[in-house]
Amino acid sequence: MLVYGRNVAERILKDEKKLKKVRKIYVEKNYYEKNEILSSENLKSRIRFMSKLELDNLADGVHQGIIIDMEDYQYTSLNKIIEKEYDKVLILDHILDPHNFGAIIRTAVAAGFNAIIIPNDRQVLINSTVVKTSVGTVFDIDIVLVTNLNNTIKILKDNGFWIYGTVMNGEDYREVDYNGKACLIIGNEEKGISKLVKENCDFLVTIPISPKIDSLNASVAAGILIYEVVRNRK
Repeated sequence: MLVYGRNVAERILKDEKKLKKVRKIYVEKNYYEKNEILSSENLKSRIRFMSKLELDNLADGVHQGIIIDMEDYQYTSLNKIIEKEYDKVLILDHILDPHNFGAIIRTAVAAGFNAIIIPNDRQVLINSTVVKTSVGTVFDIDIVLVTNLNNTIKILKDNGFWIYGTVMNGEDYREVDYNGKACLIIGNEEKGISKLVKENCDFLVTIPISPKIDSLNASVAAGILIYEVVRNRK
């Protein structure tokens, strides 16, 4: 997997655990000369100098002078998050925009959520854009890839989780109790959460909005609700 952008790259290179997954570092000479981290002895053998044009051809986005080739992202198993007795989990019901996904990951990590669960179909997976948008925080939270969200919800319920789905006509999110083990579900950018997922929720919550707009961006809605879960539990 290729990861690019200065903030993400420096976050990875400063973390010993993440650094072990780095295979090659492609970098412009000017950037290399200005960056003290890259002068480390244990990085020199992995560095390859490239021109800006070569880096442009390698990256799908703005690389800012550095691209890291690292091992593919390793998803966490559902059993692992059950065993860890997590109490704040997020489910994404077919999010398609990598920028939304990355932004949601960053907010979830900032708020102290334990894990994010995603389906393996019709859902953006971890890629370079998601890593860059999350500013590398994708490596700081467990992300679980599952084949069936409804089966997953049943397993979570069996392990003490309350399931909170987000809809357009549910209960005001500020009037709901989020104490206990909470699983918050954020729906697809256009369709919201699916019918079966909605039926399996314990609570359906809504963010009141002005009639002048149809809906909030998925990552914005996720941010509001994620922090309400955290605030409500204090």
